[in-house]
Amino acid sequence: MDGTLLILGFVATLVVLIVIHELGHFLAARLLGVEVDEFGIGFPPRMLTLFKWRGTIFSLNWIPLGGFVRPKGENDPNVEGGLAAASPWVRLVVLLAGPFANFLTAILVFAIIFYQVGDPKGTVEILEVNANSPAEASGLQEGDIIFSIDGQTVERMRDLSGVVGENLGETIPLEYERGDEIFPTTLVPRVAPPPGEGAIGIVMTLNVLATDPITWPEAALMGGTAVAGQSYAILRLPFEVARGSVAPEDARLVGLKGMSDMYAEVVERDRAADAPGFGLNVLSFVGAISVSLGLLNLMPIPALDGGRILFTLPEIIIRRRIPQEFENTVNLIGFVLLIMLMIYVNLQDFINPVQIP
Repeated sequence: MDGTLLILGFVATLVVLIVIHELGHFLAARLLGVEVDEFGIGFPPRMLTLFKWRGTIFSLNWIPLGGFVRPKGENDPNVEGGLAAASPWVRLVVLLAGPFANFLTAILVFAIIFYQVGDPKGTVEILEVNANSPAEASGLQEGDIIFSIDGQTVERMRDLSGVVGENLGETIPLEYERGDEIFPTTLVPRVAPPPGEGAIGIVMTLNVLATDPITWPEAALMGGTAVAGQSYAILRLPFEVARGSVAPEDARLVGLKGMSDMYAEVVERDRAADAPGFGLNVLSFVGAISVSLGLLNLMPIPALDGGRILFTLPEIIIRRRIPQEFENTVNLIGFVLLIMLMIYVNLQDFINPVQIP
């Protein structure tokens, strides 16, 4: 695909996700009685005013890298009907609504993927057996196929993990296939496995042989599970880096160029697989970016939603408001530092390009 079209596709994807984030703030504000001066697509300077609705200007701006919502009295509690003058609970809901919109979007995107793909089933193969684990003690080896556990046939990884999770510390019968033979054994899942290992101490994969169709509610549930799993994995990264199990360069932040390179790669993979339009790889990328946007904005960093939430919580808990002047100053400093971090991250994309597996 032409490079210009790839860039335009990536920018459009990013803008849509950011606009959805801002739409969450906007809808929550209006529903809770907070007036909004402007809803902008892109960043100023303003290109044109699209229309005006109930006192809100909807604008198109010249810098096409996102969007914004400008609530009335955002930083001035003396402005009646504005955000800063609203109750702390109203401010909290408005601030949370943006990340919530991103998570909801990601659930929808992943639900579409799961609905298209269906529920895959096949054979669960062991890729690795951890040393000194219950699996090793039971004689399991790399390449073995888990045939059944506690009398239940294993066709999906959740078939195995579900039984294991319900029987921590208890002896479970298990059958595995090696070569053309099936062997019986037993194992005792660990209640407190070492960091980075599971209860029985294996790394496994699913060799897909068929798929079962699923309903939209089932797809939505699987989409929610995928978003929760991705969020957990992202939040664990700093701890994994600190433990040395993940290299710092593999966990670094990625800027616009890095994300654009990743977008180009997933588009190429969809083309190679003859996937129609926005194929599964692109949709997966969109879902992952939406999750990342939601989590990033919840980080307790001044100028981001999470930082503003930090200033709202004391008023809810101890019923005392932090002076607005202090909050504005901290947010301004945080904004400047955030811009400096963004510049550094984007420079790193050129100096040390993202390696895409």
